[in-house]
Amino acid sequence: MAPMKPEKLEFFRYMLKQKINELLEDAEKTVSEMTNGKENYPDPNDRASLESDRNFELRIRDRERKLIAKMKEAIKRLDDGTFGNCEVCGGPISEKRLVARPVTTLCIDCKTKQEKLEKLKGE
Repeated sequence: MAPMKPEKLEFFRYMLKQKINELLEDAEKTVSEMTNGKENYPDPNDRASLESDRNFELRIRDRERKLIAKMKEAIKRLDDGTFGNCEVCGGPISEKRLVARPVTTLCIDCKTKQEKLEKLKGE
């Protein structure tokens, strides 16, 4: 298996860092919107709607926080030379798959097998 070219590695590093920055900016906007304290909703339905919206927003941000952690792990794999290698079979993960999901640690064959096993366990 030929190692990934340095320019490809830099492409993935740049892509991951850009996405992390985007997600962090969104999180900062959420925090500032929630802490501006200008909402005054005497109607209980309006308050309930606001709380529901906030809870939904916080769930999204929590998912994004987990994604940021996965992206940082992918950057560590770029640093240690394991990025793009399947953690199960050791084979290469296709570049197309890495572009679509740069945090992946499984080649498509191993991921497909994993999903089939999960489906069987769920039935």
